Amino acid sequence: MTRVKKKSFLLTTFLAPIFLAAIMILPSVIMFMAEDKGKQVAVVDQSGIVMPYMTDTEAIIYSDCSSSDVDSLKSEFQSLGLDALVVVSPLDSTGKSVSVSAFSSKPISVDMKESIRSNVNKAVEEYRLSSYNIDGLKQIMEDVQADIPVSTYTLEDDGDAKITSSEVYMFVSLIFSLIIYMFIAMFSGMVMQSVIEEKSSRVVEVLVSSVKATELMFGKIIGVACVALTQFFLWVVLTAVLVAGAGAIIGFDSIADSATVQTQQMTQMTEGLGVDQELMEQSGMTATMELPSDDNEMSAVIQTLMDIDYPMLLVSFLIYFVLGYLLYASLFAAIGSAVENEADTQQLQLPVTIPLILAFFIAFYAFKAPDSQVVFWGSMIPFTSPIVMLARIPFGVPVWELVLSVVLLLATFAGIAYMSAKIYKIGILMFGKKTTFKDLYKWLKQK
Repeated sequence: MTRVKKKSFLLTTFLAPIFLAAIMILPSVIMFMAEDKGKQVAVVDQSGIVMPYMTDTEAIIYSDCSSSDVDSLKSEFQSLGLDALVVVSPLDSTGKSVSVSAFSSKPISVDMKESIRSNVNKAVEEYRLSSYNIDGLKQIMEDVQADIPVSTYTLEDDGDAKITSSEVYMFVSLIFSLIIYMFIAMFSGMVMQSVIEEKSSRVVEVLVSSVKATELMFGKIIGVACVALTQFFLWVVLTAVLVAGAGAIIGFDSIADSATVQTQQMTQMTEGLGVDQELMEQSGMTATMELPSDDNEMSAVIQTLMDIDYPMLLVSFLIYFVLGYLLYASLFAAIGSAVENEADTQQLQLPVTIPLILAFFIAFYAFKAPDSQVVFWGSMIPFTSPIVMLARIPFGVPVWELVLSVVLLLATFAGIAYMSAKIYKIGILMFGKKTTFKDLYKWLKQK
């Protein structure tokens, strides 16, 4: 109750949903507001094939300066009011290509570089096609290009098929695993800090005179868990209200259209930076930027969002968060009781945080192969299962795996809580000596 009444808790609770809603909405708004307007670009086309393809846009206006001297343009760059000077080399008849140099008083934007690159590529491609002297070659090349969408369906027990979108499952998987990772790490650390504060201020000496040390530890752990769950439910409700309100005011169609523009610009940006698009697709990165390109894919996204078992996800989140939090909070409470200040926690904290970080990395790639051996065992091992299993659930997990994972997690928590309580009982009253792993082992052996 003390933590819930603090101004910091109230500020965090009400500001976090605004921040989350802003993350969902603002990128599209910012993308439009951050566009260049009316940039003046002079082009010296020594090849004779590029300038016709330098098409003006709202952002960039191209001027044909092919008859001008390059050095003169450079020296008069500022007085001419130019934002960039593009010099296209003479045409290489052997390689059927050109080289391009762009000059500016300050680094040009990625969008401008991509626009120049795209126009030059189009000009060189057209020149190469025309050099084959084959009638209708351009149309033939366009006709043979294919972009076939793959519709995915899941089969029900009765044989009925429902259209689905793997990208939606991937998004849900990443979001839930990220949230549970943040909550476990944040609130477990809060328990440790609270223990250290009470120990360093000697308040704990007064407390243990009227209550058992183990009761004090579990009371602190459970109290912080209640704070976490209260904040989580408030975040969910407030974020949903804010996003729904913004969608009603701005319009979901506008958000979707702006997201499409953002996607196209992100793709252009990666191409301009020389990133291998095929490699990105293989790593699953482009999937997060892809939006439905036709009605069939849009219906797949909508159907998938409707078919997700949200009650199951929410119940699973609560179970794994509570058990995962109790497991790590017990460990962090033991660490906090063994030190006198936060600076001394680094050595003891490392073995505890490594499994938590490892679980996050496994969960981050779980959507690529949710049934692989690494992901399966990550969802079974108690120190990683709270995060990894949450990443697997959207893709469907057999009931026996869920039950086994929860039983293992519960049994491990019971064992860890017992050992942590023994360490806490002794460590909370130990002062003047830096604790080592050897000391912790001695405390565990004491009856």
